[in-house]
Amino acid sequence: MSGRRARTALSPGQLSAVWQSVSLLLDYPDERVLGHADLVRSASCELPAAIGDSIRDFLVHLESTPLPDLQADYVETFDNRRRCNLFLTYFAHGDTRKGGMALLRFKQTYLQAGFELDDAELPDHLCVVLEFAATIDRDRGRELMLDHRAGLELLRLSLRDMKSPWAGLIDAITATLPPLRGDERDAVRRLAAEGPPEEEVGLAPFANPQFSPGAASGAAPEATLLPMPSFPGART
Repeated sequence: MSGRRARTALSPGQLSAVWQSVSLLLDYPDERVLGHADLVRSASCELPAAIGDSIRDFLVHLESTPLPDLQADYVETFDNRRRCNLFLTYFAHGDTRKGGMALLRFKQTYLQAGFELDDAELPDHLCVVLEFAATIDRDRGRELMLDHRAGLELLRLSLRDMKSPWAGLIDAITATLPPLRGDERDAVRRLAAEGPPEEEVGLAPFANPQFSPGAASGAAPEATLLPMPSFPGART
């Protein structure tokens, strides 16, 4: 078989529960997030132990830490550290101009599923992607995560290295995805060594001709490739 199996066999309902729970908990901590704690805890009891434990461990931290401390830690972690960015296209495009093309693909994916995102939200934010996968279109949402697998894994490893309380939430997400292949591990190592791009150079390793407008029109692909961190055989 050429397809890839998920590391943990989860039912469609369990997948939605994981993604919805993490989407709620990974948002900026405020009273609204705290208000979801009991609901998420109840849902976690229906999940495999390893995933449920990761979510419940974070809930303990969420409920036992003063809200101002949670908020300060969140900003320090996700707003001030390049390798802990929650905007998935940042890992492939950094601050380059091609980020706009990548965001367009997210918007097109949402529209194809009949979902119109509020203008106040950016489509590549991990919470938005997880919410979309959990409640709108499981397959398309999973595809977006797999397309950005290298960045998602770098986020997970960076949070682990920091011993961040949010690390377990990313562990829960990656437990719903296929294990990394060798080529994917190589991509993660490159991204970890080089970091997100700061200029429009050096992005070729993440290029996917499938999303090249030039390829469709017969133009030279070197001039029009849309870099995407997707990998051969990543989708089943």
